Amino acid sequence: FARPYDVMGAPQPPAPPRCYSPAEVAAHSSPDDCWVSFHGGVFDLTKLIADNEGPLVQPLVKVAGSDISHWFDATPLPANADGVRDRKMDVNIKMHVEPVTNLRRPYVPMGRFLHVAPSEPVGDWNTSASTPWWKDLAYCIGMLSLTMRKVRLKNVLTGQEHLMEVPSEETVAEIRQRYLEYNWHAGSYKWKVLRKDPEDPEGGEFAFAELDLNLTLDENGVVDEAEEFEELAIPSDFFIPVIHLYYTDDLTVA
Repeated sequence: FARPYDVMGAPQPPAPPRCYSPAEVAAHSSPDDCWVSFHGGVFDLTKLIADNEGPLVQPLVKVAGSDISHWFDATPLPANADGVRDRKMDVNIKMHVEPVTNLRRPYVPMGRFLHVAPSEPVGDWNTSASTPWWKDLAYCIGMLSLTMRKVRLKNVLTGQEHLMEVPSEETVAEIRQRYLEYNWHAGSYKWKVLRKDPEDPEGGEFAFAELDLNLTLDENGVVDEAEEFEELAIPSDFFIPVIHLYYTDDLTVA
């Protein structure tokens, strides 16, 4: 399948995902491509490192591609007006009591890094600095998935199958964005699963039901039972859910 093109003829890349897996973060582990995660957020520090060359960014380079939640304390922000609490946190440098001076100092196991105040008075410390990078949402590119799950996508038209590991927090529409890597006309298919009617008190017969693109797999009734089946030593073919993709004969959708 060909890539979709815009009105100017340029190929359109998939939109960036909202959630990332630890493996996706780990793939960005160099000074010129540096991602880190902490307390549920994924941060791209590539520009920060490029703009602030010197010893204070070296600790960040050393931990590129990894989770550094142990560097920070995080407090959940208050719930909104509807009483809903999201995953946003008030993140601050972790502190400890220095044994020699008996004073509270920033905990910096890899050495002092950018925007952390020095332990001793110095003449070149800029006290007017505004937002430290770990509080600057300009560097935050998404969330770190709490749980990854596997799903098998079967193209009914071509017979092709793809096994994907996706964040459990993503909607079916977001999973479809990831599937564009394999089929640039993923939007030309209806996504269905084989299941019983959940509203039938007697269980009913199995039938293919179309998934709601705005809901997650769990919210669509596609439950992740991997942990339970693995404990019973049942092969993965029996518990990885299969989503069937039915072609709708509309290549204008991408």
